[in-house]
Amino acid sequence: MRMKTAEIRRLFLDFFRSQEHAVVPSSNLVPDNDPSLLFTNAGMVQFKDVFTGTKPRPCPQATTAQKCLRAGGKHNDLDQVGYTARHHTFFEMLGNFSFGEYFKERAIEMAWTFLTRELRLPKERLCVTVFHEDTEASELWQKIAGVTPIPIATADNFWSMGDTGPCGPCSEIFYDHGEQIPGGPPGSPEENGDRFVEIWNLVFMQFNQQAQGERVPLPKPSIDTGMGLERIAAVMQGVTDNYDTDIFCSLRQELSALTSVPETPENRPSFKAIVDHLRAAVFLCAEGVMPGPDGRSYVLRRIIRRAVRHGHALGIRDPFLHRLMPVLVRTMGEDYPELRRAEPVSQELEQEEVRFRVTLERGLHLLEDATKDLSPGGILPGEVAFKLYDTYGFPLDLTEGILRAKGQTLDKRAFEAALQEQKTRSQWAGSGDAGDRSTLEGLATRFPATRFCGYEKSEVQASVVGMLGEGREQSQAREGEEVLICLDTTPFYATSGGQKSDKGTFQTAGASVEIQEVRKTPEGVFLHTGFVTSGTLHTGDAGTARLDLEERHQIAAHHSATHLLHAALHKALGAQVVQKGSSVEAERLRFDFNHSGPLPSDLLDLLEEQVNRWIRANLPVCISEQEKSAAISSGAMALFGEKYQNVVRVVQIGEISLELCGGTHVPSTGCLGVLRILSETGIGSGIRRIEAVAGEAAYRKICRVSRLMTESARLLNSSEEHLPSALSELLAERDRLRREVSQQQAQGALSSEIIEERLGEVMLLCQKVAVTGPQEVRSHVDALKKASSSRVIVVFSEDQGEVRLYVGVSENLKEAYSAVTCLKEILSFLEEAGGGGRSDFAQGGGRGNLTIQQAIESAKRFLSQEKPT
Repeated sequence: MRMKTAEIRRLFLDFFRSQEHAVVPSSNLVPDNDPSLLFTNAGMVQFKDVFTGTKPRPCPQATTAQKCLRAGGKHNDLDQVGYTARHHTFFEMLGNFSFGEYFKERAIEMAWTFLTRELRLPKERLCVTVFHEDTEASELWQKIAGVTPIPIATADNFWSMGDTGPCGPCSEIFYDHGEQIPGGPPGSPEENGDRFVEIWNLVFMQFNQQAQGERVPLPKPSIDTGMGLERIAAVMQGVTDNYDTDIFCSLRQELSALTSVPETPENRPSFKAIVDHLRAAVFLCAEGVMPGPDGRSYVLRRIIRRAVRHGHALGIRDPFLHRLMPVLVRTMGEDYPELRRAEPVSQELEQEEVRFRVTLERGLHLLEDATKDLSPGGILPGEVAFKLYDTYGFPLDLTEGILRAKGQTLDKRAFEAALQEQKTRSQWAGSGDAGDRSTLEGLATRFPATRFCGYEKSEVQASVVGMLGEGREQSQAREGEEVLICLDTTPFYATSGGQKSDKGTFQTAGASVEIQEVRKTPEGVFLHTGFVTSGTLHTGDAGTARLDLEERHQIAAHHSATHLLHAALHKALGAQVVQKGSSVEAERLRFDFNHSGPLPSDLLDLLEEQVNRWIRANLPVCISEQEKSAAISSGAMALFGEKYQNVVRVVQIGEISLELCGGTHVPSTGCLGVLRILSETGIGSGIRRIEAVAGEAAYRKICRVSRLMTESARLLNSSEEHLPSALSELLAERDRLRREVSQQQAQGALSSEIIEERLGEVMLLCQKVAVTGPQEVRSHVDALKKASSSRVIVVFSEDQGEVRLYVGVSENLKEAYSAVTCLKEILSFLEEAGGGGRSDFAQGGGRGNLTIQQAIESAKRFLSQEKPT
C-alpha cells in the first residue's frame, strides 16, 4: 500500500492517539532545555528532563513527529549527505514515549501492530534484533509476533543518555528490501549493505548507570522509540533511496525545471545534497537562526554554502535556493505552519547565496589552479586547503567534496598543522570547535570593553580593535566576506532583554561594511556581524559607525508598545500577570505572560483599544538612571530572572507604566501611531503569547488587510461590510457540496448486491463493498439494522490482501447473538486478524482473502451455534 510521507506521519500520530497517547507538537530544532546540544537530534530531547526526573511528566504517555537536525557537534551527518541513500541533515523522527506507564510488552505489541496492520508490511519482510542479554524482550517478540530476534552484543543495541543516568537495551526493527539488493541481516558480515534497513528503534529504559559502573534498576522503567519518517516513507513507496520519496522527488523535479539541468546518475549526489540542505536551511531560518560566523549560525552557513557549491557543480550561476521554497512550503507547510511565513526566510537564503558566490568564485579559481596538474588519486597540499579555509571561508568539508568528485584527496595532517599554528598565533581560547560560540567569546576577551553611546547618538567615529571570523582572529576582511568586528565605540544596541540589535553601516576610507547584527559578551565587548560590501577592512582602521534609523525607530516603537501592552494586561487581568518573555523586532513584537487559559476575543479587543487610547494621548516616555534599590522602592517593575546592575535605567510612560529596562524607546506614545494585535496563543502550560505590530509595521499590515478585503469583496460580488456573511454563505455551500460528493461516493461504494438468507426468525444480510471510509460503512450497517428487526448484517471490503470486516446485530437480537462472536468466527479465515466491539456492532480485519460465500457460511455457523434457548 503506497502512502505519501504526510499520510504516514498522520497515521502514526492517529494510531498512538487511539492508544491513549497525548500527541505532543514537535519542539524546536534549537533545544530550549539542553545547552549542551547544538540542535535537537532525536525525539526524546524535549522529554530529557522528564526521563531524568528533573521535571514532572506532562502526561503518562506521548507521541510526536519531531523535527531533527544532525549537522554539527557529536551528531554530524553533513559530509555524507548526497553520497548515500539515507543520510540527512534535517529529518523527522516519529516516536512514542512512556514515562513509567507501560514497558516492553506493550511497546513491542504496538510497534508490531502499527507495522503489520496499519502499514500492512508483510511479516516475512521484517527482521528484529535485541540486546544479547535481554531474554525478556526476545521471549516477548516470539510471543507477540512469532518472530525469533537476532541477539546483538554490541553497543548498537544498548542505549545510554551519557556516562551516567538512564540507560537500557534496545530492540531494532529492520525491513528487508529483497535479495536483489546487496547486503545481509544485522549481525552478519554483510550487514552494512542496503538490503536490510533499520526502520524503528525501541529503547527500554530500565537502568540508572552509576558513576562507579553499577547499573541500578529504575523504579519506573520507561519507553523511548524512534522511527525515521524518511526511511519508512521509502519502504511504503517501494524505493530503496530516501531521496526517491515524494517530498524529495518534488524538490528534485522543481530544481531541474527551474535550472534547466536534467538529473543524471553522475550529478545525482548534487541534486540530493541540494534538496536536503534546502529543508535544513529553511526550517532553521524559520526558527530565527540566521547564517553567521559561529555556533548554530555557522552550521547553517555551512549547510547553505555546501548547497550552493553543489549548485555550482551543476552549472547554476544565479541564486536558486529561495526559488525552491514554494514547493517545500506546499509539501510540508500544512504540518509545519511556521514555513508559511516564507518571505523573510526566502530573502535570507538569497542574500546568503549572493554573498557566498563572490567568495566561491575566487576560491574555486584558486583550487582549480592548485589541482590542474594533479592526476586522479593526487594529494592537495594541506597549506592550500588552509588558505581556502582561512582566507576564503571554505569549510574543510567543502574542499574535500570538490576533491572527492575529482578522485583526489587532501593532506589533512598538513592542514591540521597549519590550523594549529594559526591557533597558537591567535592565542586560541575555548573548546577548539571552529563553530563553538565560546571560542569566539573567549577570543573576544582579549579586546577592551566597547563604549556604548547609542542612547544619545546614532552616528559616531570608531576604530576597529579586532576582528574574528569562523573560529579565529584575523587582521583583515575582503569584499564579500563576513566577519565579527570589535569597535572601541559603538552606537549599535546589542541584542539583549528580548530586543533585537540595531543594524547599519561602518564606513572607512578603504571599506564599506554592512552591520547586520550585534551581540555583547559578558565582559562588555560588542561583536558586530559585518558583511564587507566593498574594499578591504583592516584591524586599526578608523571610520564612521552609523545606525539604520528607520530600523531603530521601528524597534523602539515595538519596545514601547510591549510596555503599554504589559500595563493593559495588568489593568484587565490584575497585577498577578507577569512577563515571561518577549521579542522586540522591527517587523513585530511578541509578549509572553502567565495566564491560565485563552483570552476571549472581546478581551483582546479591549486590550487593543486601551493601548491605542494611550497612544492617542501622546503620553511622555521618560528615561532616567537610578540606584536599583531606589527604583524598585519607587514602584518600578523588575522582571524575574533578569540581572540588573546597581545603577539601572528606568522607563516611565505617563502614569501608567514604570519598568526597569535597558532597551530603546520612542520619546512619546504618539510616535507609535497605532497598535494591532495579530494573535494570542498558548505556548506551554499556563503561558500565553500575544503577537502584535505597531508604528510603520502596523500601518503596512492595515493597508495589506484593507487591500485583501477589497479584493475579496470584489471576487464575492459583495461589499466589505457584508464580506463575513458572503463568506459564510460560500463556506456553507462548499460544505453542502462536499457532503453530497461524499454521500455519492459512499453510495457508489456501498451499492453492490446484498445477499439475503433467512435462518428461522433471523434474516442474514451479507455484502462485499468497495473500499471506503469506516464511518461510511458503519452508517451503512446501522441503516440496514434500522430498516427491519431481527437482522444480522455482515459487510466487508478487501484491498491488496487487507480485509476490513463489519458486523451488525439488530437491537432485538443482541441479547442472543453477539456481533463480536460473529466477527471472530469470520476472521478465522484470515491471518494476523483482530478486532472487537459491542454485542450490536463489531469491526476488525486481517490479511488474506475472504469470499462472500465464506462470510455467509461462517455467519450461518455462528447463528446455528448461538441459537437462543
